[in-house]
Amino acid sequence: MKQFATITVIGRDKTGVIARVTNFLFEQYANIEALEEQVTRGQFSMTLQASWPKKNFDDDALRAGLDRLATQLGMEIKARFPETGRRQRFAIFVTKEPRCFEAIAQAAAKKSLKADPALVVGNHASFAPLAKKYRLPFVYLPWENRAGAELKALKLLEDHEIDFVVLARFMKILSPNFVWRHKNKIINIHPSLLPSFPGPQAYRQAYERGVKVAGCTAHFVNMHLDDGPIIAQGSFQIRPGMTLPQIVETGQKLEAEVLLKAVKSYLTNRLDVYWGTVNQV
Repeated sequence: MKQFATITVIGRDKTGVIARVTNFLFEQYANIEALEEQVTRGQFSMTLQASWPKKNFDDDALRAGLDRLATQLGMEIKARFPETGRRQRFAIFVTKEPRCFEAIAQAAAKKSLKADPALVVGNHASFAPLAKKYRLPFVYLPWENRAGAELKALKLLEDHEIDFVVLARFMKILSPNFVWRHKNKIINIHPSLLPSFPGPQAYRQAYERGVKVAGCTAHFVNMHLDDGPIIAQGSFQIRPGMTLPQIVETGQKLEAEVLLKAVKSYLTNRLDVYWGTVNQV
């Protein structure tokens, strides 16, 4: 049996960070199974997967050592330890559109998901009754001040021991500061066949450009708007004479199906993100 950990390191870029972290883990008898790092505008982020034989794992020593290293480097270092056999817990972020949320909530209620929704976060208080209908805790979080809202949201995710996040038509852009802390753990649904028509008015763009096939895309969120690794897609024909409201209605129904499909695919633990592409392994 092994003990696994996901370690994130975030802060201003400086020389030797990767070496300091990996050397410390080597001293703790860790096996590094995956490592991704990047620098954006002087901001460094790294996500590292490590494992230990149970007999070599010292929880207290690891946590204390990472805390000391974070202080020495002047960076944020956090470790998450998934429990073997524990069902994953996820948060659903919402705005107003209910279809995607209801598809996920209904699937969870029917026990057809291998995970449990533990929190609903919405930037409109009017969504609370729908969350209550499915007996899910709802937190109203205004998003006018994005930096402040994201800090509160990150604290909620930590307090509720959230493993991944589903954006069920959450119509707000998440900053790199948020995304870096949950890399390849945030699933979004976008109303177009990406990479075409990014942004919030995708169906209108498709309608105005006269496309004959439209659709939607479920993808992992990254630092670039609507440009994350694609998990699942769906499409529909735009028939002659279809109005924009008809296109939107058809598309929103499909969004719920594709988002649910993406979440189920993610929960198979068979998705591997390599150089920005999602592969099934």
